[in-house]
Amino acid sequence: MQRLVATAVMRPLTPTRRMNPRWFDGSPSQQVVTRVIKPNDRLSSLERLELYNRQYWFRLLDCLFEDYPGLLSVLGMRKFSRLAREYLTACPSTSFTMRNLGRFLVDFIQAHPALAEPRYQLALDMARLEWAHVEAFDNAALPTLEDEDLHDADPRTLRLRLQPHLTLLQLDHELDDFLIAVRRSQQGRHEASNAFGNSYHPSNQERAHRFARKPCHLAVHRYRDSVFYKRLKPAQFVLLSALHRRLPLERSVEQARKSHYPAIIQTSQIAHWCRDWAALGWFVAFDTKKPTENCKNT
Repeated sequence: MQRLVATAVMRPLTPTRRMNPRWFDGSPSQQVVTRVIKPNDRLSSLERLELYNRQYWFRLLDCLFEDYPGLLSVLGMRKFSRLAREYLTACPSTSFTMRNLGRFLVDFIQAHPALAEPRYQLALDMARLEWAHVEAFDNAALPTLEDEDLHDADPRTLRLRLQPHLTLLQLDHELDDFLIAVRRSQQGRHEASNAFGNSYHPSNQERAHRFARKPCHLAVHRYRDSVFYKRLKPAQFVLLSALHRRLPLERSVEQARKSHYPAIIQTSQIAHWCRDWAALGWFVAFDTKKPTENCKNT
């Protein structure tokens, strides 16, 4: 009975936003539902279950609208609504928390580019940035590296681990300022991945200016319980990416220097970068096993 009800509740709605009148085998859904749910003096068995079917799907759709206000602003209401319905049909929720609802959205857009045309690359960048925001808000935060941990460390073998909530992004568009404006426009929002209000809608002139194609490197991270987008120089991005792949510090620095050719990156400059990143808590203490997660209602 539980499996049957769950299957019915989680089944996609029809284009008219009603429960599907036909069961999977083609028989009337009313006949199947009547086996386990009684009608009452106001509603049939199917109508009673339809309330939960619609409630479930409207909640999922609302969650995507709330988690991806930037993508909604990029695509517009009609295209985003279609993308959301197609995505949830192909990638239904399998987690106890709504936080994970959009974890496959980037892959889905890549597999179905027509749903995001004519702004496919822009939509893909925005989806990546907004998922990184979700990760930054409530992914694990491990104890940070202290200065004394580096005493007598050999850069040839030293491997620095980055925080799980930190995401490094290489985008084709500078979308960080635009997304900040979108989120600031949300009325009465809370600092959570699924608590936003109405979407921000830029003018056509603003769209053309803000959506101009220009490479951008970002670190999306959490600091003192708030999410920040920090722009990185290409050499900084290469250095952090190498550290993220757990390359030794010396090799990571070499890769950063090669990427910055023909200019020379001074050792003092790299040390300054690392001190800044350490102050932001990006580096994890050695031999850390137990994460401390940011609390969040789900």
